Amino acid sequence: MNRILYILVFIACGMSVCADEVAIASPDGKYQMKVYDRDGKAYFSVDYEGIPIILESRLGINGNGEWADNLRVGESVATSADTLWKPVYGERSIIRDRYSQCEITLADADNPRRRLRLIVRAYNEGVAFRYFFPGNEYLHITREYTQYTLPEGTKAWHTARAQSVYELLPLHDWPDESERPLLLELPQGLHVLLTEAGVVDYVRTKFVLDAGKPNTVTGAMYGDVDDIAPYQTPWRVIMAAAKPGRLIENNDLLLNLNPPCEIENTWWIRPGKVMREVTLTTEGGRALVDFAVRRNLQYIHFDAGWYGPEGSKSSDATVVTIDPARGKDPDALNLKEVIEYARKHDVGVILYVNQRALYRQLDEILPLFRSWGVAGVKFGFVQVGSQFWTAWMHGAVRKCAEYGLMVDIHDEYRPTGFSRTYPNLMTQEGVYGNEEFPDATNNVTLPFTRFTQGPADYTICYYRRKWDEDTRPDTAHGLVNARLLKTTAAHQLAIAVVYYSPLQFMYWYDKPSEIRDEPELEFFDRVPTVWDDTKVLHGAPGRYVTIARRSGDDWFVGAMTNNDGRKLNIPLDFLTEGKTYVAHIYYDDPKSKVRTKVSVKTQTVTGKSVLEAVMSPSGGQAIWIEAQ
Repeated sequence: MNRILYILVFIACGMSVCADEVAIASPDGKYQMKVYDRDGKAYFSVDYEGIPIILESRLGINGNGEWADNLRVGESVATSADTLWKPVYGERSIIRDRYSQCEITLADADNPRRRLRLIVRAYNEGVAFRYFFPGNEYLHITREYTQYTLPEGTKAWHTARAQSVYELLPLHDWPDESERPLLLELPQGLHVLLTEAGVVDYVRTKFVLDAGKPNTVTGAMYGDVDDIAPYQTPWRVIMAAAKPGRLIENNDLLLNLNPPCEIENTWWIRPGKVMREVTLTTEGGRALVDFAVRRNLQYIHFDAGWYGPEGSKSSDATVVTIDPARGKDPDALNLKEVIEYARKHDVGVILYVNQRALYRQLDEILPLFRSWGVAGVKFGFVQVGSQFWTAWMHGAVRKCAEYGLMVDIHDEYRPTGFSRTYPNLMTQEGVYGNEEFPDATNNVTLPFTRFTQGPADYTICYYRRKWDEDTRPDTAHGLVNARLLKTTAAHQLAIAVVYYSPLQFMYWYDKPSEIRDEPELEFFDRVPTVWDDTKVLHGAPGRYVTIARRSGDDWFVGAMTNNDGRKLNIPLDFLTEGKTYVAHIYYDDPKSKVRTKVSVKTQTVTGKSVLEAVMSPSGGQAIWIEAQ
């Protein structure tokens, strides 16, 4: 269970204030949100450092009738809190949960006894609000009317799906709805992020343009919601920053908007690096365990095919039955033998299960997997969007926790902070990752969009390039000659730092026999997957990014550029003053004699040093800064 380090809570008990306008400010005063009514409608606006970022925008929801017209802003109750808590793992070892809260009554002007509440929290990292239905009535929610009106000239990083490419578009003529989060570039130079938190028993919301109001987006619910009051919707979240990297540094806000950890003993939740076993054989499994020990990987993973065709409803995830499309010998894999061999070498085993089998067999396979000694389950081809599947998904994570199993959710699922409550949910996909062979411009957009929401399983690749000797067609694993990485080797090395994932999948399309122990693989050997501190040194969406992360006394830095070449100066002023370090620098080098064209150099550095990163098009640089 999370250990509370320090708590300071102020509560204005009974201090109700009646007003037509309520103002809520963040503890540092940078954010100010106003809620007010006019002509029977409720509105809000948000300023950041005195600059309007959300102009007058409507509030409202349809839940057991309309909450759109005849509204009056009534009494409000203010509270505040300041808490430090220690996560089981994270991008920082200590998180501060500090906010000012105001619970505002929205009353029906024609029937004052009919009331809805708006709960608003203002953090130094952003503002959030949710609708709360008191009472004990059945609820049928069909629509939210919440608007977000932006300044003229605002542009949005639009993507239609969780696994598709981002495109910078003006706030008109969108081809489709846009996924969460929605990153906005305001004409004043600010960056604003719209997203949601605490989506556990609700529907997914995407963003659409409001047909009736220019420069305005609104949330589009996937479908209806049915429940019993008292009931509260997920948090609607607004973050802003002068430098977009601050949105990454402030992403603990989503965790803070979720309840504390409910797992009492978390010793079995162990982050680490993972490699997939692609042969589906006992021999291949044992060889991968040996490789994991040699290259400091903590887990191996058996993906689709170990229990039959994953898409078939008849496939039984309690029995090892090799999919004929992936292996000709049905008896080639003795999974229990591999798990036992891995256990003796302190390597965990993660098993993939398609949601079709999960839905039918969850209560059967979880105790079975625990008896086998399995460490975790990767949920495949999950359904997301509806209230039913959203609730089922999070219920399945809870059940996995009961059996000491970690979880990796794949496909369109995107996190909203649930891993604070159930940290056995280690990571999830919901990203246009290396399985799609994206370009470098995609990769330097993701830190400011997808990775502001939490960890992503991007599946780092390394040996899938035009210089490989093994890029022949491979139908068993969905590869053809044309599907090669579009980024350099140093770019992929840097991903291990820039992209946060407590379970970090490495060498995705490779076998141990294909890896020649190039010198730069030392970086993959050394890099952790969780951190004590994180700093974004510089970056711009779609252009470049540099992130430094600390583990103990050592720092790791990842720098990445888009499809263009670039030179960046990396200041090391985050290092401890007066202390000396050795920087191990892994960089693209066309003159390198190894096939990856990466060279390694070292130099002594201090907090006053500045490193120069010269990156080729689609390139990057990785740095391990070792404390002396």
